[in-house]
Amino acid sequence: MTKEYSPNRLDVKAFALAGGHLSHRDSLLKYERLAQEAQGLHPDLMVDWEAHGEVRSTHGIGGQVWLCLKVRATVPMVCQRCLTPVDVPLEVDREFRFVADEATAEALDDESEEDLLALSREFDLHELIEDELLMALPVVPRHDVCPTPVALASSDEDFEEANAQKPNPFAALASLKNDKAGD
Repeated sequence: MTKEYSPNRLDVKAFALAGGHLSHRDSLLKYERLAQEAQGLHPDLMVDWEAHGEVRSTHGIGGQVWLCLKVRATVPMVCQRCLTPVDVPLEVDREFRFVADEATAEALDDESEEDLLALSREFDLHELIEDELLMALPVVPRHDVCPTPVALASSDEDFEEANAQKPNPFAALASLKNDKAGD
């Protein structure tokens, strides 16, 4: 008999001890904070994920609970170069070691190369998936090649023309100086 696991309330230790495996295809809209980043563009996009648990021996210590997570998604964003929509592909492939509690995770965090999380009987896997995708988002989304040419200029021609038409306020002083020099 195989046990059913809920990604919303995952008993991580039992999942790892059983060598559990979960995978699913969710709507991008299921991840509220990620959907906000998408700004309503392409709400029909999907998030594909899979997770499996295992118990490993590392650092000479046996019985450590691990969760391996793989996520693939495409998030629509706005290109910061041409200001048109761009679909940003994201991939997450991470492993997490679970420790007894938050205090232990904080204490071991600086010296550990692994990503540490606190063990829970009601772990929200969807929240972890969303956090990982949010961290994978580019700071400045942009196309490799923008679909429309982008006019890149260091100044505005109208601004330069307006400046050329204004008389220099010091020109009158220069003419006074020249008049006195001629006396």
